[in-house]
Amino acid sequence: MTATLDLWPIGNCQVSALVDRAGRFSWGCVPRVDGDPVFCSLLDDAPRGGEGARGFWEIDLENGTKTTQQYMRNTPILVTRHEDDAGNAIEVTDFSPRYVREGRTYRPVAFVRIVRPVAGSPRMRMRLRPARDWGSADPERTQGSNHIRYLNNAMTLRLSTNAPVGWIQEERLFRIERPLYFFLGPDESFSGELPATIEMMLERTAAEWRQWVRGLATPLEWQEAVIRSAITLKLCQHEETGAIVAALTTSIPEHANSERNWDYRYCWIRDAYYTVQALNRLGALDVLEGYLEYLRNIVDSARGGHIQPLYGVGGEATLEERVAPGLNGYRGMGPVRVGNQAYEQIQHDAYGQIILCNAQAFFDHRLFRVATVEDFRALETVGERAWDSYDKPDAGLWELRTRSHVHTYSAAMCWAACDRLANAAWALGLEERRAFWCDRATIMRETIEAAAWREDTRRLSATFGGDDLDASLIQLLDLRFLAPDDPRFRSTLEAVEVGLRRGSNMLRYDTEDDFGLPETAFNVCTFWLIEALHATGRDLDARALFEEMVSRRTAAGLLSEDIDPVSGELWGNYPQTYSLVGLINCAGLLSKPWSSVR
Repeated sequence: MTATLDLWPIGNCQVSALVDRAGRFSWGCVPRVDGDPVFCSLLDDAPRGGEGARGFWEIDLENGTKTTQQYMRNTPILVTRHEDDAGNAIEVTDFSPRYVREGRTYRPVAFVRIVRPVAGSPRMRMRLRPARDWGSADPERTQGSNHIRYLNNAMTLRLSTNAPVGWIQEERLFRIERPLYFFLGPDESFSGELPATIEMMLERTAAEWRQWVRGLATPLEWQEAVIRSAITLKLCQHEETGAIVAALTTSIPEHANSERNWDYRYCWIRDAYYTVQALNRLGALDVLEGYLEYLRNIVDSARGGHIQPLYGVGGEATLEERVAPGLNGYRGMGPVRVGNQAYEQIQHDAYGQIILCNAQAFFDHRLFRVATVEDFRALETVGERAWDSYDKPDAGLWELRTRSHVHTYSAAMCWAACDRLANAAWALGLEERRAFWCDRATIMRETIEAAAWREDTRRLSATFGGDDLDASLIQLLDLRFLAPDDPRFRSTLEAVEVGLRRGSNMLRYDTEDDFGLPETAFNVCTFWLIEALHATGRDLDARALFEEMVSRRTAAGLLSEDIDPVSGELWGNYPQTYSLVGLINCAGLLSKPWSSVR
Protein backbone atom coordinates (compact mmCIF):
# COMPACT_ATOMS: atom_id res chain seq x y z
CA MET A 1 0.00 0.00 0.00
CA THR A 2 1.06 3.61 -0.50
CA ALA A 3 1.08 5.88 2.53
CA THR A 4 0.33 9.53 1.90
CA LEU A 5 2.48 10.52 4.88
CA ASP A 6 5.58 9.27 3.10
CA LEU A 7 8.12 11.62 4.63
CA TRP A 8 11.77 11.28 5.61
CA PRO A 9 12.87 13.07 8.83
CA ILE A 10 16.31 14.59 9.17
CA GLY A 11 17.57 16.53 12.18
CA ASN A 12 20.07 17.00 14.98
CA CYS A 13 17.99 17.10 18.22
CA GLN A 14 17.70 20.89 17.91
CA VAL A 15 15.87 21.28 14.59
CA SER A 16 14.34 18.83 12.16
CA ALA A 17 12.84 18.76 8.69
CA LEU A 18 10.58 16.36 6.80
CA VAL A 19 11.58 15.61 3.22
CA ASP A 20 8.91 14.32 0.83
CA ARG A 21 9.23 11.66 -1.87
CA ALA A 22 10.20 14.33 -4.42
CA GLY A 23 13.13 15.38 -2.22
CA ARG A 24 11.47 18.60 -1.11
CA PHE A 25 11.66 20.02 2.41
CA SER A 26 7.96 20.32 3.26
CA TRP A 27 8.11 20.80 7.04
CA GLY A 28 10.67 22.29 9.41
CA CYS A 29 10.56 24.80 12.28
CA VAL A 30 13.10 27.20 13.78
CA PRO A 31 14.72 27.83 16.14
CA ARG A 32 13.43 24.56 17.60
CA VAL A 33 10.80 21.90 16.94
CA ASP A 34 7.89 23.96 18.32
CA GLY A 35 8.88 27.17 16.51
CA ASP A 36 7.55 28.95 13.44
CA PRO A 37 7.76 26.62 10.40
CA VAL A 38 9.99 28.04 7.70
CA PHE A 39 8.97 24.96 5.69
CA CYS A 40 5.22 24.51 5.94
CA SER A 41 3.97 23.32 2.56
CA LEU A 42 2.93 20.04 4.23
CA LEU A 43 0.03 22.04 5.70
CA ASP A 44 -0.78 24.07 2.61
CA ASP A 45 -2.25 22.63 -0.61
CA ALA A 46 -1.09 25.47 -2.87
CA PRO A 47 0.17 24.11 -6.22
CA ARG A 48 3.69 22.76 -5.91
CA GLY A 49 6.19 25.37 -7.05
CA GLY A 50 3.41 27.62 -8.32
CA GLU A 51 3.29 31.39 -8.18
CA GLY A 52 2.94 32.53 -4.58
CA ALA A 53 3.61 29.08 -3.10
CA ARG A 54 5.93 29.21 -0.10
CA GLY A 55 7.28 27.15 2.74
CA PHE A 56 9.43 24.62 0.88
CA TRP A 57 12.91 23.91 -0.46
CA GLU A 58 13.12 21.83 -3.61
CA ILE A 59 15.89 20.77 -5.97
CA ASP A 60 14.66 19.53 -9.34
CA LEU A 61 16.46 17.77 -12.15
CA GLU A 62 15.38 19.04 -15.58
CA ASN A 63 12.98 16.51 -17.12
CA GLY A 64 13.45 14.23 -14.15
CA THR A 65 11.40 11.05 -14.31
CA LYS A 66 12.59 8.96 -11.38
CA THR A 67 13.42 9.73 -7.76
CA THR A 68 14.78 7.22 -5.24
CA GLN A 69 15.70 7.78 -1.61
CA GLN A 70 17.53 6.06 1.18
CA TYR A 71 19.17 6.92 4.46
CA MET A 72 22.89 6.53 4.88
CA ARG A 73 23.23 3.40 6.99
CA ASN A 74 22.43 3.91 10.69
CA THR A 75 21.99 7.68 10.37
CA PRO A 76 19.23 10.24 9.70
CA ILE A 77 21.22 11.49 6.70
CA LEU A 78 19.08 11.24 3.56
CA VAL A 79 20.34 10.69 0.01
CA THR A 80 17.88 11.42 -2.82
CA ARG A 81 18.77 10.43 -6.40
CA HIS A 82 17.04 12.18 -9.32
CA GLU A 83 17.29 10.67 -12.83
CA ASP A 84 15.89 11.42 -16.28
CA ASP A 85 15.34 9.19 -19.31
CA ALA A 86 18.47 10.52 -21.04
CA GLY A 87 20.89 9.14 -18.45
CA ASN A 88 21.44 12.33 -16.44
CA ALA A 89 21.40 12.06 -12.66
CA ILE A 90 22.14 14.01 -9.49
CA GLU A 91 22.27 13.01 -5.85
CA VAL A 92 21.17 15.30 -3.02
CA THR A 93 22.42 14.63 0.51
CA ASP A 94 20.39 16.24 3.31
CA PHE A 95 21.29 16.45 7.00
CA SER A 96 21.60 18.67 10.05
CA PRO A 97 25.08 18.70 11.62
CA ARG A 98 25.48 16.99 14.96
CA TYR A 99 28.81 15.96 16.49
CA VAL A 100 31.09 16.68 19.41
CA ARG A 101 33.24 19.76 18.93
CA GLU A 102 35.49 21.24 21.60
CA GLY A 103 33.92 19.07 24.27
CA ARG A 104 30.32 20.03 23.46
CA THR A 105 27.71 18.73 21.07
CA TYR A 106 27.50 20.97 18.02
CA ARG A 107 23.88 20.99 16.84
CA PRO A 108 23.22 24.33 15.12
CA VAL A 109 19.88 25.59 13.86
CA ALA A 110 20.95 24.55 10.37
CA PHE A 111 20.09 22.40 7.37
CA VAL A 112 22.69 21.22 4.87
CA ARG A 113 22.18 20.08 1.28
CA ILE A 114 24.90 18.75 -1.00
CA VAL A 115 24.11 18.31 -4.70
CA ARG A 116 26.42 16.06 -6.69
CA PRO A 117 26.31 15.34 -10.45
CA VAL A 118 26.59 11.57 -10.84
CA ALA A 119 25.78 10.87 -14.50
CA GLY A 120 25.54 12.71 -17.82
CA SER A 121 25.23 16.49 -18.04
CA PRO A 122 22.42 17.26 -15.59
CA ARG A 123 20.67 20.60 -15.26
CA MET A 124 18.93 21.57 -12.04
CA ARG A 125 16.74 24.28 -10.57
CA MET A 126 16.54 25.19 -6.90
CA ARG A 127 13.55 26.85 -5.30
CA LEU A 128 14.16 27.93 -1.71
CA ARG A 129 11.05 29.71 -0.47
CA PRO A 130 10.91 29.85 3.31
CA ALA A 131 7.84 31.26 5.03
CA ARG A 132 7.25 33.24 8.19
CA ASP A 133 4.30 33.93 10.50
CA TRP A 134 2.90 30.43 10.01
CA GLY A 135 2.81 30.55 6.24
CA SER A 136 1.17 33.95 5.98
CA ALA A 137 4.12 35.88 4.53
CA ASP A 138 7.46 35.69 2.72
CA PRO A 139 10.52 36.83 4.65
CA GLU A 140 12.42 39.79 3.29
CA ARG A 141 15.64 38.89 1.47
CA THR A 142 19.04 40.44 1.11
CA GLN A 143 21.87 39.11 -1.02
CA GLY A 144 25.64 39.02 -0.73
CA SER A 145 28.34 37.69 -3.00
CA ASN A 146 27.93 34.11 -1.78
CA HIS A 147 24.93 34.16 0.50
CA ILE A 148 21.23 35.04 0.76
CA ARG A 149 19.62 36.22 3.99
CA TYR A 150 15.98 35.47 4.92
CA LEU A 151 14.64 37.81 7.59
CA ASN A 152 12.20 35.73 9.63
CA ASN A 153 10.61 36.80 12.89
CA ALA A 154 12.06 33.99 15.00
CA MET A 155 15.54 34.27 13.55
CA THR A 156 17.24 35.47 10.40
CA LEU A 157 18.55 32.60 8.31
CA ARG A 158 21.49 32.76 5.94
CA LEU A 159 22.07 30.49 2.97
CA SER A 160 25.79 30.12 2.34
CA THR A 161 26.70 28.41 -0.92
CA ASN A 162 29.31 27.93 -3.60
CA ALA A 163 26.56 27.94 -6.26
CA PRO A 164 25.86 31.11 -8.29
CA VAL A 165 23.74 33.15 -5.88
CA GLY A 166 21.96 35.05 -8.64
CA TRP A 167 20.79 31.83 -10.28
CA ILE A 168 19.45 30.58 -6.93
CA GLN A 169 17.62 33.87 -6.37
CA GLU A 170 16.13 33.77 -9.88
CA GLU A 171 15.24 30.07 -9.56
CA ARG A 172 17.08 29.60 -12.82
CA LEU A 173 17.74 26.29 -14.58
CA PHE A 174 21.49 25.65 -14.86
CA ARG A 175 23.98 22.89 -15.52
CA ILE A 176 25.67 21.32 -12.53
CA GLU A 177 29.24 20.20 -13.22
CA ARG A 178 30.69 20.03 -9.70
CA PRO A 179 29.35 19.40 -6.20
CA LEU A 180 27.32 22.30 -4.84
CA TYR A 181 27.02 22.98 -1.12
CA PHE A 182 24.20 24.76 0.69
CA PHE A 183 24.25 25.64 4.40
CA LEU A 184 21.04 27.26 5.68
CA GLY A 185 21.71 28.37 9.23
CA PRO A 186 22.24 31.32 11.57
CA ASP A 187 22.85 34.78 10.16
CA GLU A 188 26.60 34.77 10.50
CA SER A 189 29.53 34.35 8.15
CA PHE A 190 30.28 30.73 7.43
CA SER A 191 33.44 29.71 9.23
CA GLY A 192 35.90 27.82 7.08
CA GLU A 193 36.15 26.88 3.43
CA LEU A 194 32.60 25.85 2.50
CA PRO A 195 33.01 22.55 0.56
CA ALA A 196 35.72 21.13 2.82
CA THR A 197 33.93 22.17 6.01
CA ILE A 198 30.59 20.73 4.95
CA GLU A 199 32.23 17.46 3.88
CA MET A 200 33.80 17.32 7.34
CA MET A 201 30.39 17.99 8.92
CA LEU A 202 28.88 15.16 6.91
CA GLU A 203 31.60 12.71 7.87
CA ARG A 204 31.53 13.58 11.56
CA THR A 205 27.73 13.63 11.74
CA ALA A 206 27.54 10.17 10.15
CA ALA A 207 30.17 8.86 12.54
CA GLU A 208 28.38 10.32 15.56
CA TRP A 209 25.07 8.65 14.69
CA ARG A 210 26.71 5.33 13.85
CA GLN A 211 28.54 5.34 17.16
CA TRP A 212 25.22 5.93 18.96
CA VAL A 213 23.54 3.10 17.07
CA ARG A 214 26.51 0.81 17.79
CA GLY A 215 25.65 1.02 21.49
CA LEU A 216 22.06 -0.16 21.05
CA ALA A 217 21.10 -3.62 22.31
CA THR A 218 18.92 -4.49 19.34
CA PRO A 219 17.02 -7.77 18.90
CA LEU A 220 18.23 -10.25 16.30
CA GLU A 221 15.17 -9.90 14.09
CA TRP A 222 13.77 -6.69 12.63
CA GLN A 223 17.01 -4.83 13.35
CA GLU A 224 16.54 -2.33 10.53
CA ALA A 225 13.07 -1.39 11.76
CA VAL A 226 14.23 -1.08 15.38
CA ILE A 227 17.31 0.99 14.51
CA ARG A 228 15.32 3.38 12.34
CA SER A 229 12.70 3.76 15.06
CA ALA A 230 15.36 4.40 17.70
CA ILE A 231 17.13 7.05 15.59
CA THR A 232 13.81 8.81 15.02
CA LEU A 233 12.89 8.72 18.70
CA LYS A 234 16.27 10.30 19.39
CA LEU A 235 15.42 13.04 16.87
CA CYS A 236 12.25 13.73 18.89
CA GLN A 237 14.34 14.74 21.91
CA HIS A 238 15.17 18.42 22.31
CA GLU A 239 18.64 17.68 23.58
CA GLU A 240 19.24 21.10 25.12
CA THR A 241 16.65 20.44 27.84
CA GLY A 242 15.99 16.69 27.55
CA ALA A 243 12.32 17.14 26.60
CA ILE A 244 10.82 14.57 24.22
CA VAL A 245 8.07 15.67 21.84
CA ALA A 246 5.16 13.42 20.86
CA ALA A 247 5.73 14.06 17.13
CA LEU A 248 7.53 16.50 14.85
CA THR A 249 4.33 17.91 13.30
CA THR A 250 1.08 19.64 14.07
CA SER A 251 -2.42 19.35 12.67
CA ILE A 252 -2.23 16.25 10.50
CA PRO A 253 -5.79 14.98 11.09
CA GLU A 254 -6.63 11.63 12.62
CA HIS A 255 -8.84 10.99 9.60
CA ALA A 256 -10.14 12.96 6.64
CA ASN A 257 -12.00 16.18 7.51
CA SER A 258 -12.27 15.17 11.16
CA GLU A 259 -10.96 18.43 12.70
CA ARG A 260 -9.06 16.12 15.06
CA ASN A 261 -6.00 18.21 14.26
CA TRP A 262 -3.65 18.66 17.19
CA ASP A 263 -0.23 20.17 17.79
CA TYR A 264 2.07 17.40 19.03
CA ARG A 265 5.35 19.37 19.13
CA TYR A 266 5.39 19.40 22.93
CA CYS A 267 6.48 17.11 25.73
CA TRP A 268 3.70 14.94 27.10
CA ILE A 269 4.74 13.29 30.36
CA ARG A 270 2.95 10.14 29.18
CA ASP A 271 4.46 9.93 25.70
CA ALA A 272 7.94 10.64 27.00
CA TYR A 273 7.57 7.86 29.57
CA TYR A 274 6.82 5.34 26.86
CA THR A 275 9.71 6.65 24.76
CA VAL A 276 12.35 6.31 27.47
CA GLN A 277 10.92 2.93 28.44
CA ALA A 278 11.48 1.64 24.91
CA LEU A 279 14.92 3.18 24.49
CA ASN A 280 15.97 1.87 27.91
CA ARG A 281 15.29 -1.63 26.62
CA LEU A 282 17.81 -0.87 23.88
CA GLY A 283 20.33 0.62 26.31
CA ALA A 284 20.06 4.22 25.08
CA LEU A 285 20.64 5.73 28.51
CA ASP A 286 21.56 9.17 27.18
CA VAL A 287 17.91 9.84 26.32
CA LEU A 288 16.79 8.75 29.80
CA GLU A 289 19.39 10.90 31.54
CA GLY A 290 18.46 13.98 29.54
CA TYR A 291 14.77 13.46 30.17
CA LEU A 292 15.23 12.89 33.91
CA GLU A 293 16.94 16.26 34.17
CA TYR A 294 13.95 17.81 32.39
CA LEU A 295 11.55 16.01 34.75
CA ARG A 296 13.39 17.14 37.87
CA ASN A 297 12.94 20.73 36.80
CA ILE A 298 9.23 20.12 36.16
CA VAL A 299 8.79 18.58 39.62
CA ASP A 300 10.75 21.38 41.28
CA SER A 301 8.63 24.02 39.56
CA ALA A 302 5.41 22.30 40.64
CA ARG A 303 6.48 22.56 44.31
CA GLY A 304 4.28 19.66 45.30
CA GLY A 305 1.29 20.93 43.35
CA HIS A 306 -0.51 19.95 40.18
CA ILE A 307 1.62 18.63 37.33
CA GLN A 308 0.33 19.27 33.82
CA PRO A 309 0.02 16.50 31.24
CA LEU A 310 2.37 18.37 28.89
CA TYR A 311 4.88 21.21 28.76
CA GLY A 312 6.90 23.08 26.17
CA VAL A 313 10.32 21.73 25.28
CA GLY A 314 11.84 24.47 27.41
CA GLY A 315 9.54 23.59 30.31
CA GLU A 316 6.98 26.27 29.40
CA ALA A 317 3.70 25.73 31.26
CA THR A 318 1.38 27.84 29.10
CA LEU A 319 0.70 26.42 25.62
CA GLU A 320 -2.34 28.40 24.60
CA GLU A 321 -4.05 26.93 21.56
CA ARG A 322 -4.85 29.04 18.50
CA VAL A 323 -5.53 28.58 14.81
CA ALA A 324 -2.97 29.70 12.20
CA PRO A 325 -5.01 31.34 9.39
CA GLY A 326 -2.15 31.44 6.88
CA LEU A 327 -2.27 27.69 6.22
CA ASN A 328 -5.30 25.78 4.98
CA GLY A 329 -4.21 22.43 6.35
CA TYR A 330 -2.94 19.03 5.34
CA ARG A 331 -4.53 18.30 1.95
CA GLY A 332 -6.74 21.31 2.63
CA MET A 333 -8.13 19.77 5.83
CA GLY A 334 -7.74 22.50 8.43
CA PRO A 335 -7.63 23.92 10.95
CA VAL A 336 -3.91 24.25 11.62
CA ARG A 337 -3.50 24.51 15.37
CA VAL A 338 -0.58 26.02 17.27
CA GLY A 339 -0.36 25.17 20.96
CA ASN A 340 -2.44 22.58 22.78
CA GLN A 341 -5.17 23.35 25.26
CA ALA A 342 -4.68 19.95 26.88
CA TYR A 343 -2.08 21.64 29.08
CA GLU A 344 -5.04 22.87 31.15
CA GLN A 345 -6.51 19.40 31.60
CA ILE A 346 -6.42 17.19 34.65
CA GLN A 347 -4.74 13.88 33.77
CA HIS A 348 -3.75 11.96 36.85
CA ASP A 349 -1.70 9.31 35.07
CA ALA A 350 1.16 11.82 34.76
CA TYR A 351 2.11 11.24 38.41
CA GLY A 352 2.71 7.57 37.76
CA GLN A 353 4.71 8.19 34.62
CA ILE A 354 7.02 10.64 36.37
CA ILE A 355 7.89 8.13 39.06
CA LEU A 356 8.11 5.19 36.65
CA CYS A 357 10.67 7.14 34.59
CA ASN A 358 12.69 7.96 37.69
CA ALA A 359 12.54 4.52 39.30
CA GLN A 360 15.38 3.11 37.21
CA ALA A 361 17.75 5.79 38.45
CA PHE A 362 17.64 4.27 41.96
CA PHE A 363 18.92 0.92 40.69
CA ASP A 364 21.00 1.51 37.55
CA HIS A 365 24.69 2.00 38.34
CA ARG A 366 25.54 2.72 34.70
CA LEU A 367 24.03 6.19 34.97
CA PHE A 368 26.27 9.21 35.42
CA ARG A 369 23.95 10.36 38.18
CA VAL A 370 22.35 7.68 40.36
CA ALA A 371 19.27 8.94 42.22
CA THR A 372 19.70 10.07 45.81
CA VAL A 373 17.64 10.34 48.97
CA GLU A 374 16.99 13.98 48.05
CA ASP A 375 15.54 12.84 44.71
CA PHE A 376 13.35 10.35 46.55
CA ARG A 377 12.01 13.07 48.84
CA ALA A 378 11.12 15.22 45.84
CA LEU A 379 9.33 12.28 44.21
CA GLU A 380 7.35 11.65 47.38
CA THR A 381 5.52 14.91 46.71
CA VAL A 382 4.49 13.44 43.36
CA GLY A 383 3.42 10.26 45.15
CA GLU A 384 1.24 12.30 47.48
CA ARG A 385 -0.52 13.80 44.46
CA ALA A 386 -1.04 10.30 43.07
CA TRP A 387 -2.51 9.14 46.38
CA ASP A 388 -4.84 12.13 46.58
CA SER A 389 -5.95 11.83 42.92
CA TYR A 390 -6.20 8.17 41.97
CA ASP A 391 -9.95 7.85 42.61
CA LYS A 392 -10.86 11.30 41.27
CA PRO A 393 -12.22 12.12 37.77
CA ASP A 394 -9.88 13.26 35.02
CA ALA A 395 -9.79 13.68 31.24
CA GLY A 396 -8.01 10.35 30.79
CA LEU A 397 -5.13 9.46 28.54
CA TRP A 398 -7.22 10.15 25.41
CA GLU A 399 -7.74 13.74 26.59
CA LEU A 400 -11.51 14.07 26.35
CA ARG A 401 -12.30 17.78 26.26
CA THR A 402 -15.90 17.91 27.44
CA ARG A 403 -16.28 15.11 29.97
CA SER A 404 -14.40 13.47 32.82
CA HIS A 405 -14.52 10.12 34.61
CA VAL A 406 -12.47 8.15 37.08
CA HIS A 407 -10.39 6.27 34.51
CA THR A 408 -9.01 2.87 35.40
CA TYR A 409 -5.80 3.54 33.48
CA SER A 410 -5.16 6.79 35.38
CA ALA A 411 -5.92 5.12 38.69
CA ALA A 412 -3.57 2.23 37.92
CA MET A 413 -0.81 4.67 36.97
CA CYS A 414 -1.25 6.40 40.33
CA TRP A 415 -1.04 2.99 42.01
CA ALA A 416 2.19 2.35 40.09
CA ALA A 417 3.59 5.64 41.41
CA CYS A 418 3.19 4.48 45.01
CA ASP A 419 4.29 0.92 44.24
CA ARG A 420 7.52 2.09 42.59
CA LEU A 421 8.20 4.59 45.37
CA ALA A 422 8.21 1.60 47.71
CA ASN A 423 10.81 -0.05 45.46
CA ALA A 424 12.95 3.10 45.46
CA ALA A 425 12.77 3.30 49.26
CA TRP A 426 13.95 -0.31 49.47
CA ALA A 427 16.92 0.50 47.21
CA LEU A 428 17.86 3.37 49.52
CA GLY A 429 17.41 1.31 52.71
CA LEU A 430 14.50 3.47 53.89
CA GLU A 431 12.42 0.66 55.40
CA GLU A 432 9.87 2.90 57.09
CA ARG A 433 9.13 4.75 53.84
CA ARG A 434 8.99 1.46 51.93
CA ALA A 435 6.30 0.17 54.29
CA PHE A 436 4.42 3.47 54.07
CA TRP A 437 4.19 3.39 50.27
CA CYS A 438 3.47 -0.34 50.20
CA ASP A 439 0.48 0.19 52.46
CA ARG A 440 -0.85 2.95 50.26
CA ALA A 441 -0.35 0.89 47.11
CA THR A 442 -2.26 -2.00 48.69
CA ILE A 443 -5.22 0.23 49.54
CA MET A 444 -5.23 1.70 46.03
CA ARG A 445 -5.10 -1.72 44.38
CA GLU A 446 -8.06 -2.97 46.41
CA THR A 447 -10.08 0.14 45.56
CA ILE A 448 -9.30 -0.07 41.82
CA GLU A 449 -10.09 -3.79 41.62
CA ALA A 450 -13.45 -3.27 43.32
CA ALA A 451 -14.48 -0.15 41.39
CA ALA A 452 -13.40 -1.23 37.89
CA TRP A 453 -14.53 -4.87 37.95
CA ARG A 454 -17.86 -5.73 36.23
CA GLU A 455 -19.20 -8.87 37.83
CA ASP A 456 -22.00 -9.18 35.27
CA THR A 457 -19.68 -9.27 32.26
CA ARG A 458 -16.64 -10.67 34.13
CA ARG A 459 -14.25 -7.97 32.94
CA LEU A 460 -12.75 -4.66 33.93
CA SER A 461 -14.27 -1.39 32.80
CA ALA A 462 -12.24 1.58 31.54
CA THR A 463 -14.02 3.77 34.13
CA PHE A 464 -14.98 3.23 37.73
CA GLY A 465 -18.56 1.99 37.98
CA GLY A 466 -18.96 2.15 34.21
CA ASP A 467 -19.21 -0.37 31.43
CA ASP A 468 -16.61 0.99 29.00
CA LEU A 469 -14.13 -0.75 26.74
CA ASP A 470 -10.82 0.98 26.17
CA ALA A 471 -7.55 -0.35 24.74
CA SER A 472 -5.67 1.18 27.68
CA LEU A 473 -6.95 -1.68 29.85
CA ILE A 474 -4.33 -3.86 28.15
CA GLN A 475 -1.67 -1.71 29.81
CA LEU A 476 -2.55 -3.16 33.22
CA LEU A 477 -0.26 -5.98 32.14
CA ASP A 478 2.73 -3.74 31.39
CA LEU A 479 2.23 -1.92 34.69
CA ARG A 480 2.33 -5.26 36.54
CA PHE A 481 -1.07 -4.46 38.02
CA LEU A 482 -2.36 -7.77 36.65
CA ALA A 483 -0.44 -10.87 35.61
CA PRO A 484 -0.93 -12.50 32.18
CA ASP A 485 -2.43 -15.64 33.77
CA ASP A 486 -4.89 -13.68 35.93
CA PRO A 487 -8.42 -14.72 34.83
CA ARG A 488 -9.52 -11.09 35.16
CA PHE A 489 -6.90 -9.99 32.65
CA ARG A 490 -7.74 -12.84 30.28
CA SER A 491 -11.44 -12.02 30.25
CA THR A 492 -10.76 -8.30 29.89
CA LEU A 493 -8.36 -8.90 27.00
CA GLU A 494 -10.94 -11.06 25.26
CA ALA A 495 -13.61 -8.37 25.65
CA VAL A 496 -11.30 -5.60 24.41
CA GLU A 497 -10.22 -7.64 21.39
CA VAL A 498 -13.79 -8.53 20.44
CA GLY A 499 -15.08 -5.01 20.98
CA LEU A 500 -12.27 -2.89 19.56
CA ARG A 501 -10.35 -4.97 17.04
CA ARG A 502 -11.08 -4.17 13.40
CA GLY A 503 -9.32 -6.78 11.32
CA SER A 504 -5.63 -6.22 12.06
CA ASN A 505 -6.16 -2.90 13.85
CA MET A 506 -7.15 -1.76 17.31
CA LEU A 507 -9.32 1.24 18.10
CA ARG A 508 -8.76 3.24 21.26
CA TYR A 509 -12.50 3.05 21.94
CA ASP A 510 -15.64 2.82 19.80
CA THR A 511 -17.92 5.30 21.54
CA GLU A 512 -18.59 8.91 20.57
CA ASP A 513 -16.32 11.58 21.92
CA ASP A 514 -16.14 15.35 21.46
CA PHE A 515 -15.83 14.92 17.67
CA GLY A 516 -18.15 11.96 17.07
CA LEU A 517 -17.18 8.35 16.43
CA PRO A 518 -13.49 7.67 15.74
CA GLU A 519 -12.86 6.27 12.26
CA THR A 520 -9.19 5.32 12.39
CA ALA A 521 -7.29 2.85 14.53
CA PHE A 522 -4.57 3.95 16.91
CA ASN A 523 -1.31 2.23 15.98
CA VAL A 524 0.09 1.94 19.49
CA CYS A 525 -3.06 0.11 20.62
CA THR A 526 -2.35 -2.57 18.04
CA PHE A 527 1.14 -2.94 19.48
CA TRP A 528 -0.36 -3.21 22.98
CA LEU A 529 -2.53 -6.05 21.67
CA ILE A 530 0.53 -7.76 20.20
CA GLU A 531 2.30 -7.59 23.58
CA ALA A 532 -0.74 -9.08 25.31
CA LEU A 533 -1.10 -11.86 22.73
CA HIS A 534 2.53 -12.81 23.30
CA ALA A 535 2.18 -12.71 27.10
CA THR A 536 -0.87 -14.99 27.01
CA GLY A 537 0.75 -17.62 24.82
CA ARG A 538 -0.62 -16.64 21.40
CA ASP A 539 2.81 -16.21 19.85
CA LEU A 540 1.85 -17.11 16.29
CA ASP A 541 -0.99 -14.56 16.30
CA ALA A 542 1.29 -11.94 17.83
CA ARG A 543 4.03 -12.51 15.29
CA ALA A 544 1.68 -12.42 12.30
CA LEU A 545 0.11 -9.18 13.47
CA PHE A 546 3.51 -7.64 14.14
CA GLU A 547 4.79 -8.53 10.68
CA GLU A 548 1.75 -6.80 9.24
CA MET A 549 2.44 -3.67 11.27
CA VAL A 550 6.06 -3.66 10.09
CA SER A 551 4.82 -3.82 6.49
CA ARG A 552 2.68 -0.71 7.00
CA ARG A 553 5.66 1.57 7.61
CA THR A 554 6.46 4.35 5.21
CA ALA A 555 9.41 4.11 2.83
CA ALA A 556 11.42 5.85 5.56
CA GLY A 557 10.58 2.95 7.90
CA LEU A 558 8.26 4.93 10.19
CA LEU A 559 4.65 5.19 11.34
CA SER A 560 2.23 7.97 12.12
CA GLU A 561 -0.36 7.96 14.89
CA ASP A 562 -3.37 6.42 13.13
CA ILE A 563 -4.31 4.09 10.30
CA ASP A 564 -7.51 3.65 8.31
CA PRO A 565 -8.60 0.04 8.94
CA VAL A 566 -10.19 -0.17 5.48
CA SER A 567 -7.70 1.54 3.15
CA GLY A 568 -4.55 1.15 5.23
CA GLU A 569 -3.73 4.85 4.78
CA LEU A 570 -1.71 6.46 7.54
CA TRP A 571 -3.16 9.50 9.33
CA GLY A 572 -2.23 11.66 12.30
CA ASN A 573 0.95 13.43 13.31
CA TYR A 574 4.25 12.00 12.09
CA PRO A 575 6.55 10.43 13.03
CA GLN A 576 4.63 9.38 16.13
CA THR A 577 6.68 8.36 19.15
CA TYR A 578 3.93 6.09 20.52
CA SER A 579 3.90 4.02 17.33
CA LEU A 580 7.69 3.69 17.13
CA VAL A 581 7.81 2.71 20.81
CA GLY A 582 5.34 -0.10 20.10
CA LEU A 583 7.43 -1.34 17.23
CA ILE A 584 10.62 -1.45 19.34
CA ASN A 585 8.94 -3.14 22.29
CA CYS A 586 7.24 -5.83 20.23
CA ALA A 587 10.37 -6.61 18.22
CA GLY A 588 12.24 -7.21 21.46
CA LEU A 589 9.53 -9.52 22.77
CA LEU A 590 9.06 -11.57 19.61
CA SER A 591 12.57 -11.82 18.18
CA LYS A 592 14.57 -15.03 18.25
CA PRO A 593 17.47 -14.73 20.71
CA TRP A 594 20.99 -13.93 19.53
CA SER A 595 22.06 -17.30 20.93
CA SER A 596 20.05 -18.98 18.17
CA VAL A 597 22.59 -17.91 15.53
CA ARG A 598 25.79 -18.21 17.51
